[in-house]
Amino acid sequence: MDAARRQIWFVNAAHIFTHYGLLILATGVLAIVLQDPAMFGTDYGPILALGTGMFVLYGLGSLPMGWLAERFGRPALMLAFFLGSGGALLLAAAAPGPWWLAAGLALMGAFSAIYHPIGTAMLVDAAGARVGAAMGINGVFGNLGVALAPVVTAFLAAWLGWRWAFAVPGVLCVLVGLLYWREGSVDVAKNKAAGQPFPEIPPAVVRRAVVVLLSLATVSGFIFNAFTLLLPKLMAERLADSPDLLPVVGLLAFLATLCGGLTQFTVGRLIDRNTLKRVFLPLACIQMPGFLLLSQLQGWAVLPVSGLIAAAIFGQVTVNETMTARYVAPALRARLYSIRFFVGFLGAAAASPFIAWLHATAGGLGSVLLVLAGFAAVTFLCALAFPDRKEELAPALWAAAPTPRGVAQPAE
Repeated sequence: MDAARRQIWFVNAAHIFTHYGLLILATGVLAIVLQDPAMFGTDYGPILALGTGMFVLYGLGSLPMGWLAERFGRPALMLAFFLGSGGALLLAAAAPGPWWLAAGLALMGAFSAIYHPIGTAMLVDAAGARVGAAMGINGVFGNLGVALAPVVTAFLAAWLGWRWAFAVPGVLCVLVGLLYWREGSVDVAKNKAAGQPFPEIPPAVVRRAVVVLLSLATVSGFIFNAFTLLLPKLMAERLADSPDLLPVVGLLAFLATLCGGLTQFTVGRLIDRNTLKRVFLPLACIQMPGFLLLSQLQGWAVLPVSGLIAAAIFGQVTVNETMTARYVAPALRARLYSIRFFVGFLGAAAASPFIAWLHATAGGLGSVLLVLAGFAAVTFLCALAFPDRKEELAPALWAAAPTPRGVAQPAE
């Protein structure tokens, strides 16, 4: 296995740990209120809100990563991700009270901020010409973390106690980090040319793509985080409203999220053969009506609709990541990924307190889902505004492409 392939595998593993770690509390809170009420209380909202610092630092921390990568190198930052995130989970597992749990989670959020701007840039460089397929496979790994978090957390919390739900993934993350250190992985961007030279894209097209990308990052970060956070609670309220069914809640959330992971693999292959807009627009069309429908559903119909929404949201993530690879030169990618994820994670950070507040004051999850439908409408407008250029699939054509006035040329 060459250095590029090893790098891809470690980046994929980091993607699992990133999303898994961020979602442990979403299901763990259901066990904490039952197993440790004297220390943490019995209210769902306040305990879920302990994750706010985690998501705030997850977002803020992504902004300086481009600069830190230039100073210390990408491999050093990835090593810090594995060891730091795993160690922070172990601290959270040993927390003697709510503030210590919040501090452990916040520390994990700070280290988890390394992954997306650094790991994604490393993946693009290692993938070469097949960026779409690599992004799709990487997305499957990330959503495997999202899907496994509720089901594994539920089973560990039910069988061993909620603290083990943090400790077990913490130990595994540290062990993978030690393996990464032992492998001595290098940044393949310095040792391998990543495909053909990047084309000269008309500045107006690049500006349009970047504006849409950053606008989309704000709403999609909120939607992704809010949906994955509320999914276990949604399954508990609509399908398995009993303390004895905590593992069932985790399994149902896993099944819904699994649809998203499978979709990302398919989307990754599609965007290597189609313009981004032609894949993005159908995914954007699903979200708003899906959230409106889900706000009213009860019983087992919740499961397939949740799966469809998860497929649209997670499939869109692969499109979003590839936007930067197609429209931004390699030298600027790490910085733009830092800005893009900073903007997106600010929206994501608002999801945790927003769900806690709205669930307690405005009629439960139905109100939350209606608000998400409004955010999904913005996603649809972003999909309409994104360029649809045939040059994406044949970069050599950019040299002859006219600078658009207003509306970009449609793909043929």
